[in-house]
Amino acid sequence: MAGLLFIGLCTLVALLGYLVLPDATPNANNGLVQLQKQPPGFRAIILRLPLTDSVADNPSLLQRWLAGAPARYEELPISGWRVAGDTLVAQPYQAKGTLAEAPRRYLLSQVVRHLGPAAQLRQEVEQKHIIERTYWLGTDKAGRDELSRLLLGTRISLGIGLVAVLISLLIGVTVGAVAGYTGGWLDSLLLGLMTVVWSIPGIMLVIAISLAFGSKGVWTSFVAVGLTMWVDVARVVRGQLLSLREKTFVEAGRVLGLPTARLLVRHLLPNLLGPLIVIATSNFAAAILLEAGLSFLGLGVQPPAPSWGLMVNEGFQLLGTRAGLWLTLLPGLAISLLVLSFNLLGNGLRDAYDPKTPLR
Repeated sequence: MAGLLFIGLCTLVALLGYLVLPDATPNANNGLVQLQKQPPGFRAIILRLPLTDSVADNPSLLQRWLAGAPARYEELPISGWRVAGDTLVAQPYQAKGTLAEAPRRYLLSQVVRHLGPAAQLRQEVEQKHIIERTYWLGTDKAGRDELSRLLLGTRISLGIGLVAVLISLLIGVTVGAVAGYTGGWLDSLLLGLMTVVWSIPGIMLVIAISLAFGSKGVWTSFVAVGLTMWVDVARVVRGQLLSLREKTFVEAGRVLGLPTARLLVRHLLPNLLGPLIVIATSNFAAAILLEAGLSFLGLGVQPPAPSWGLMVNEGFQLLGTRAGLWLTLLPGLAISLLVLSFNLLGNGLRDAYDPKTPLR
């Protein structure tokens, strides 16, 4: 149940997506270089300067949910500010070990983009254009919010697991059902195909599929991972059907003249629901691990998409520095918890569908 609850929480975060992120820009890619590699809990004062109207157009709710919203402001980290007459004087943020910059001056009417009394403009600047932001999990090497990218990464991990499971079930059930039910030379041929595919390392097969598609990216990774995981499903379905096809109810169906397709879909495959659910949860976890490994090697999801494997790689490159520890640990912990949750769920489903398990 703990695994199911964690999966449910991750699914909710993935479905809500940009609507619940602190940084709702596309790919949570709003980086402030001045704030790079800051620790968890870091707070910064941000001066927000308006962009041109063409850049600041408001997208629809559906667009924001699917792809986020472009930044409406140019953001400048500052360490202090004051108002002198009709001018805002801001001191840019100074990281440790860097030279201090000269204060920057902005007319209040330039910051709020309209004219008015100086007192009114100052109040509007203080309320809307100078904010304090907390980076609860710190920032990465590009100054991006680590929490936002970690939450958005659940979309890729769960998405690639779902697509991989669906593809593996579609191909595996079809091939396994044909091989197990028909038998003979066709069964030997399909079993040989399964053995050949099984003998190829998964990463090598994904690389070959990516080269065949001629691209690297999110959807290529989704399809490639799915095409490598159907053999497990096919072998389970074949083995189960080899024993089920001699049962009395199958012989009765044949005597009644039921079509083979109906026998398979209506009478045989429903008996495999339990094992298929168990192997689907196992493949879900394996797909998440495979995608993370590919992204870590640079063969899966490409920057700036927030893949957990890619985030581990970015943190790994900084090992030896103070920031490298949490930038590697946080996405690695997320991968481990999600995979553990699917494995726990798979174990529970296996016990639930095992008729030999005693009732409690």
